[in-house]
Amino acid sequence: MKRPGRENGNGGRRGGRDWRLRLAVSLLCVVAVAIVWVTNSFLTERFTETTRNRAQVRLALYSGNIVSELQRASVVPLLLSRDPTLIGALNSGDFSQSSQRLISYLDEIGAAALTLLDESGRVVAATDRSTIGATQRTRAYFVEARRANDTVFITSQTEQGGFEFTYSRKVTSERENIGVIVVKVDLAKFEQSWAGISDAVLVTDSEGQIILSTEPRWRGRTIEQALAARSAPSAIARAIQATADWGTLPPDAYLMGEAVMRNDARISFQGWRISSFTTYASIRERVNAVLALEIMGFAILLALTFYLLSRRAQLRSIRFQRETAELRKLNLRLQREIAEREKAEKNLEVAEQTLAQSSKLAALGEMSAAVSHELNQPLAAMKTYLAGARLLLQRRRPDEALSSFQRIDDLIERMGAITRQLKSYARKGGEAFEPLDMRACISSALSMMEPQLKRRKVTITRTLPDRPVLVMADRIRLEQVIINLLRNALDATKMSADAQIDLLLSAGETATLTVRDNGHGIENINALFEPFYTTKRPGDGVGLGLAISSGIVSDLGGRLTARNGRAGGAVFEVQLPILGEEIEAAE
Repeated sequence: MKRPGRENGNGGRRGGRDWRLRLAVSLLCVVAVAIVWVTNSFLTERFTETTRNRAQVRLALYSGNIVSELQRASVVPLLLSRDPTLIGALNSGDFSQSSQRLISYLDEIGAAALTLLDESGRVVAATDRSTIGATQRTRAYFVEARRANDTVFITSQTEQGGFEFTYSRKVTSERENIGVIVVKVDLAKFEQSWAGISDAVLVTDSEGQIILSTEPRWRGRTIEQALAARSAPSAIARAIQATADWGTLPPDAYLMGEAVMRNDARISFQGWRISSFTTYASIRERVNAVLALEIMGFAILLALTFYLLSRRAQLRSIRFQRETAELRKLNLRLQREIAEREKAEKNLEVAEQTLAQSSKLAALGEMSAAVSHELNQPLAAMKTYLAGARLLLQRRRPDEALSSFQRIDDLIERMGAITRQLKSYARKGGEAFEPLDMRACISSALSMMEPQLKRRKVTITRTLPDRPVLVMADRIRLEQVIINLLRNALDATKMSADAQIDLLLSAGETATLTVRDNGHGIENINALFEPFYTTKRPGDGVGLGLAISSGIVSDLGGRLTARNGRAGGAVFEVQLPILGEEIEAAE
């Protein structure tokens, strides 16, 4: 009688366990379907928005490139219409050098072609020599250019189905029309760059006609004609298409029967617009990849659920044994890490001591190099004055020789001030600050540089205001900065046939001294003010002049900047706080 009871009890427990297992599996399946559905909707919307934003950014970039190309080419006809060589050729009828001149402009301008027409519309010079002699008097750019007083932009369709974009302007001499200059803009290169992406891109004019497109067959049509939908070839193909698009947001348009996303942007030129069409294939692939991972994860989770329910006791025993082994391994690993850290701390102490000694040696080397660099200029000037004094004494002109000795005495005082200044540079402190007229500092620096300037054929241009430009600074340090900038300018113009240095002093919110030269310019502006950075040959400099000058200007409350000039050469600017009238009166 007991056995049947046990069997019923075991059967009841087994039945309850099976019921709970089926409920758990059912709940897991429902949760998996819900999560997959929500994930598909969320990721589809998010990836679609991301793809749309990227497409809009690309359109803005493409639009800017087109406008930049058109604006750059728009000024070319005006410049060429005033070219005296081309005007002289049209007046004289001698066009032997005109084509070569246009070809020389081509690479610099970046246009597709340059053409010069005479008054009758005949091509007299062109970068494409095969067109010379052709008559183009009926072309729109010739007719419209003769009628207008300004540059004319013409869009015309070619026989091959593409479009040609030209700027034209009439050439006048003594208020008479003598010809027309035509500049062809190369916008087809943008089509080639757009073709490298998966989007279809097109540009329409103000009338809605497609003038640029990655699809050549679209040119000359409207967007509606280009997007004429074609139904799927069969019911099976339509079913496959509907299945592929089940998770896609409503499409903006259909291109060749495929759902696409459309983005439009305005081009700020004569009402042009740019549009792109992006397929949802990439979005669907990314969403499907995530969904596949989720489904795989739920499948693995379901398998693990069955496995855990059947082997729960066994896994618990194995887990306890594994945790014990892992704890032992972790203990050994911690002991090894403690030993390694103790060893690393000892090595760190040794490295810190070595680094401190290296820093002392580096500071000593930098100071000795700075002393050598800053004393070279006064020593060179003293050598020149001594040679001049010797020559004056030989010629029995002692008064003038005494003047040279006085200058040598001033230089000796300056050398002492420089050595004191280098000591103060190490502790970043100012000493004898006083109101100074920067005009006087510039004159004193030029007087110091007089021996070097006489040995070189260089043109010095000074532009100084009539009124004093007062700043609060140390005279020796400020003159040291100006001398360093002049010396760098002289070194930069060694290879220039017509060396020129411009000094410009202006007073506004700040006192600004600009030193400009026509030398080789600056190669690495980022490293220019770093100590020991120099582009001079060994023996000519150690690269401390600009580093010291930058530190001095910073101590004076200003800043020293450098850049390359537009016409070549280097431009240095020293900006210092100007001493106002109220501060000056207080002083």
